[in-house]
Amino acid sequence: MKIAISKASGSKKYERYAPWLRRVRGDTDTVDLAPITSLEATRVIRECSGLLLTGGEDIEPWRYGMREKASLCTCDPTRDTLEWALLEEALKRKMPILGICRGMQLINVFFGGTLITDISLDVPGSMEHRGEEDDARHTVSIVRGSLLENIVGTMEDEVASSHHQAVEKVAQGFCISAKAPDGVSEALECEDSEGKPFLLGVQWHPERMVEGSSLSIPLARRFVLEAEGYTSSQ
Repeated sequence: MKIAISKASGSKKYERYAPWLRRVRGDTDTVDLAPITSLEATRVIRECSGLLLTGGEDIEPWRYGMREKASLCTCDPTRDTLEWALLEEALKRKMPILGICRGMQLINVFFGGTLITDISLDVPGSMEHRGEEDDARHTVSIVRGSLLENIVGTMEDEVASSHHQAVEKVAQGFCISAKAPDGVSEALECEDSEGKPFLLGVQWHPERMVEGSSLSIPLARRFVLEAEGYTSSQ
């Protein structure tokens, strides 16, 4: 079984995604799609059983109708193009998809939602969501009855956070299933996931959290389980 990772190299932080998945299944094979072209990546993903969209730079604001906010963002247009194509291909193939941090934001924008371009400027009284040198730490509250609650089995826990943007307008057909104490959105899922391929976004970094956290390994376990099911169905 092979998992496609949108970016899994370039720094030690990016290199944590693959080992995180292998903590629940040691023989999980992964492929880093960042170094190759969008065309080649869409061919490679056809051999995979799941897509993990990882954290990173801001998404180009023109993609969600806020071109005037470009000065507040640090973007990588090549990566945006690549991951847009990957998401299209994975959705077409009804492949399990997990979005982390930027990955959650990309899912929301792809389906027509918008982003808060800078939490500290646009959310009065907001808390720190990005540390100076390390991840910020804060709690998140999970919506009862959500897919996320079903996966993690808890209503609240602490997360590792490193972002200055967040979901603003939620894409049609989706809902927010976790929030930070200041109201910032922390998880995104389909309003009705029954009978649909697995699709979930979380704003925090489970791959950088301790193994005992209910908001880390359970997410990897469910995603790998979904990928196994996809493999079996092909």
